[in-house]
Amino acid sequence: MTHAYRSHTCGQLRIDHKGQDIRLSGWVHRVRDHGGLLFIDLRDHYGLTQIVIDPASPAFKAAEKVRSEWVIRVDGKVQPRPAGTENSELPTGLIEIAASEITVHSEARELPLPVFGDTEYPEDIRLKYRFLDLRRDRIHGNIMKRGAIIDSLRRRMKEQGFFEFQTPILTASSPEGARDYLVPSRVHPGKFYALPQAPQQFKQLLMMSGFDRYFQIAPCFRDEDARADRSPGEFYQLDIEMSFVTQQDVFDAVEPVLRGVFEEFGGGYSVTPKFPMIAFRDSVRWYGTDKPDLRNPIKMQNVTEHFRGSGFKVFAGMIAADPKVEVWAIPAPKGGSRAFCDRMNSWAQQQGQPGLGYVFWRDGEEGAAGPIAKNIGLERTEAIKSQLALETGDAAFFVAGVPAKFYKFAGEARTKVGQDLDIIANDRFDFCWIVDFPMYEWNEDDKKVDFSHNPFSMPQGGLEALESKDPLDILAYQYDIVCNGVELSSGAIRNHRPDVMKKAFEIAGYAEEVLLEKFGGMYRAFQYGAPPHGGIAPGVDRIVMLLCNEPNIREVVPFPMNQQAEDLLMGAPSEATPKQLRELHIRLNLPE
Repeated sequence: MTHAYRSHTCGQLRIDHKGQDIRLSGWVHRVRDHGGLLFIDLRDHYGLTQIVIDPASPAFKAAEKVRSEWVIRVDGKVQPRPAGTENSELPTGLIEIAASEITVHSEARELPLPVFGDTEYPEDIRLKYRFLDLRRDRIHGNIMKRGAIIDSLRRRMKEQGFFEFQTPILTASSPEGARDYLVPSRVHPGKFYALPQAPQQFKQLLMMSGFDRYFQIAPCFRDEDARADRSPGEFYQLDIEMSFVTQQDVFDAVEPVLRGVFEEFGGGYSVTPKFPMIAFRDSVRWYGTDKPDLRNPIKMQNVTEHFRGSGFKVFAGMIAADPKVEVWAIPAPKGGSRAFCDRMNSWAQQQGQPGLGYVFWRDGEEGAAGPIAKNIGLERTEAIKSQLALETGDAAFFVAGVPAKFYKFAGEARTKVGQDLDIIANDRFDFCWIVDFPMYEWNEDDKKVDFSHNPFSMPQGGLEALESKDPLDILAYQYDIVCNGVELSSGAIRNHRPDVMKKAFEIAGYAEEVLLEKFGGMYRAFQYGAPPHGGIAPGVDRIVMLLCNEPNIREVVPFPMNQQAEDLLMGAPSEATPKQLRELHIRLNLPE
């Protein structure tokens, strides 16, 4: 034996190695006592190997002492496993090591959570002892898959002619700075850097500097609350920017990268061959959200006319009283039973709604069943059935009111119907582009027009649209990528013209001085010849989450924070010492 720790890894040995003297080092995965014979499953990063220790072996005394997660070295000989004990699940499952010597590298205290198996454990314990949690097979695999996915994204971007850049981590606070992490400057007392919420301004400045196709696997920092699909503190995105491009050029560059990665790592699931484009307003009307899960085949429709002047006074009265009122139908294929309809109605009431109207069609019955059907009559229910392309055995649910107020609930009802009727395909990655976002929205709190998304997007129609149209009717060259109901990224064709930008900000109530003060570097750069440019930034953590089939982003990040934005392993955030605060000229003013 030449090497101090190993001649092979624990995932390497095969039947061809039989008879060889080898040395392995790793963690004791588990110990089994089979009537005198001891078995140790030895684990390292690469796999598992079964060690067998005979009572006559000089290694037996040491083997009797070892416990789970001790780190040991094993010397021994490779031998075939006895017939009938082979393990086809393991790459090393045809062999075992007859141990001649065991050396303990280090012992492990009693474990706060087991590494063997995949038992659910409280999150605070998992995060405090993350180094143990990461030894577990599933999460270890997720982190390795994450690295492979990032490698693939990087390779595919370079194949598309993109070049990788790095942008600053210490920068200036952004105008929407409420979510910035601030870093005090020691050499400039009283002044602060901010960690970037995204490299947005820098990547646009790179385009103005004459570079053409930028990308970066960029860390972004946002002081936000945690959600299942969002880490508090920091996250990574595949940040992209391109010069001299239309919206379609961005789609043509990004789509093959994402499709390729999902085909490579998607475990055989089908991937959308050509991502459809859905206008924001259509997405809200059809799916009740701008993040539609297209694996669910249900598409809502406007059925207002079938209720106008009908005998169902609740809806008919609402329609007559307010021209903004609409009735939307949620088709429910194979949902045509009283029991299912009543269950959905009860669910709606649990969501704080008055209920969920319905009609359904069943065998041996002319026309539709349910209270609404009796009120509106055969002709109208047949018209609804025809419009929604429904059949006997199906149902339809109805939501009425001003769409802006009910569309989210309608979308949740669509999802609930799809889940309960089990019609959502679970073996697909269904992508789409959501396009034509409104440039502005009405801010009810401040009673003014505000940017609805990214203030740097190019308005469709340019300066002319800004000068002649109602701001709430102006659309932007702004787009999202959505996969299986998860928003992977937002992007836009940028507003590269100072006159258009000045007008766009003016409409939202910002004077040119504010533009200069908040975005001085960018606004100045636009005065010196800016190319038309655009980009996008798919979230790496969300991509990995989907490809690992995990419901929570903390399962695919090596060292995540908890939902209170605390790092339980390292003890962050922590208090600064009086000496540190003095050097930074900072005095604390803590709440009572």
